[in-house]
Amino acid sequence: MRKKIDPVGAPEVIGPFSHGILAEGRVLYVSGQGPQDPVSKTFRLGDFEQEVRLTMDNVGRVLSGAGAGWEHVVRVGVYLARTSDFSEFNRIYSEYVREPFPARTTIICSLLAGISVEVDCVAVLPVSPEGPA
Repeated sequence: MRKKIDPVGAPEVIGPFSHGILAEGRVLYVSGQGPQDPVSKTFRLGDFEQEVRLTMDNVGRVLSGAGAGWEHVVRVGVYLARTSDFSEFNRIYSEYVREPFPARTTIICSLLAGISVEVDCVAVLPVSPEGPA
């Protein structure tokens, strides 16, 4: 269960995120993922859109491994190497997430191995009828 929290008096949200998300269920913490090719194990560098899509797909693989999907994500951490990539990231990110958008923080920072983007997240999965896994 995910419920958007949009308090009266809060500033208008200006991107694909929610002020808050109220969630109930089992919690999955996904470590930071980057544009690492799952077959060659090397980073694919250079084209920002390719890096973002590979990064988001890698997050999706971890989610899938727990029986989850982007619809279960309640919080996302985004780390970008360049401020100028913010709008392009939002455009691509919006293809992966849907309303109610996860809560999100974006940080501009230096990243390892020359990558341009890293993403981590927290997902909440419903409790199964048999109880928690």
